[in-house]
Amino acid sequence: MRFLFIALLVLVTSCKSAINPPGNPLKKVQDSPDELPFNTLNLPEGFKIEAYATEVDNARSMCLAPDGTLFVSTRGAGNVYALRDTDGDFKVDQKFTLLDEKEMPNGVAFKDGDLYVAEVSRILKFENILSKLDAPGEPTVVYDKFPTDTHHGWKFIDFGPDGKLYVPVGAPCNICESDEIYASLTRLDLETKNLEIVQHGIRNTVGFTWDPETKDLWFTDNGRDMMGDDMPGCELNHAAAEQLHFGYPYCHQGDVLDDKFGEGKNCGDYVAPAQTLGAHVAPLGLEFYKGSMFPSTFKNQIFIAEHGSWNRSKKSGYRVMMVELDENKKATSYKPFIDGWLDQSTDEVWGRPVDVEWMADGSMLVSDDYANAIYRVTYGD
Repeated sequence: MRFLFIALLVLVTSCKSAINPPGNPLKKVQDSPDELPFNTLNLPEGFKIEAYATEVDNARSMCLAPDGTLFVSTRGAGNVYALRDTDGDFKVDQKFTLLDEKEMPNGVAFKDGDLYVAEVSRILKFENILSKLDAPGEPTVVYDKFPTDTHHGWKFIDFGPDGKLYVPVGAPCNICESDEIYASLTRLDLETKNLEIVQHGIRNTVGFTWDPETKDLWFTDNGRDMMGDDMPGCELNHAAAEQLHFGYPYCHQGDVLDDKFGEGKNCGDYVAPAQTLGAHVAPLGLEFYKGSMFPSTFKNQIFIAEHGSWNRSKKSGYRVMMVELDENKKATSYKPFIDGWLDQSTDEVWGRPVDVEWMADGSMLVSDDYANAIYRVTYGD
């Protein structure tokens, strides 16, 4: 009996470690949505942040329909939601659950009236979703040949300027060499079901977008773990062409060879980041600002949600950053736009930004899978 008890204790401990990675565990500081401590957040002068939606369990990736319906995915909860503000007060008052307890449905994309959802190994589609939010039925499977690995298996998705669906396939490990489909960004033609690899050497991107002026692809990439607190930096990458290699697993942050897989390699053979980000900050969703609410100096600059570290001795990230670009699309600065979800003095956290999205009026939405909320950021009165 004693042996059985010990065995069960070990099993429970192992399961908890898998869900909450070791290192510096997070600690919730609020008990209800009404207690979200917005007073701790720092924004540039003239900006304001408020709750757009609360009690949205594990809110992750977002996409907006033309009528203002916000689709929100999750990863841990396994759900996909549709949120609506029906009275125009910029507070969500309707919530529909479209999927329930599926396999890491992290990615959502809306096109031509249909909602696309990415699970680990397949892409689902809800046709004419806006007409049946309260009874969506079962989605159709449009593609199911992605790897089944759950390590970096959750997927951000979006439609490119070419009308095709872009889907990343993360590395099935912290650091390793793997089959070609892994550590890549793929492109799926939904009509022919043809899948092609567009970019290589990407450890795990959970956010990408296209420059509104040049249509070039930009994406975040999460740097490898277990090289120390300050190495390597995560990355913001610019793909000015197709079939480029961004270094993983051989070179990190553009100038650091991997201690194992970098032997005999040269960082100069790979595309360096457009901007090296903080180590372990876990950059996820990003967007260029295309609206008119924010001052003109913010136009066509990049905003990045940094989800935050899980294994650093002192936490990093937990903020929304801005990368400023010059007329040649070269990064000139990397600075906080919103921070304060992490208390630097106590190392306690109350929120983790995941994705950013723009509303029709030019305001910013930010999802938070830790506070289970979506925020709206505005400028001016």
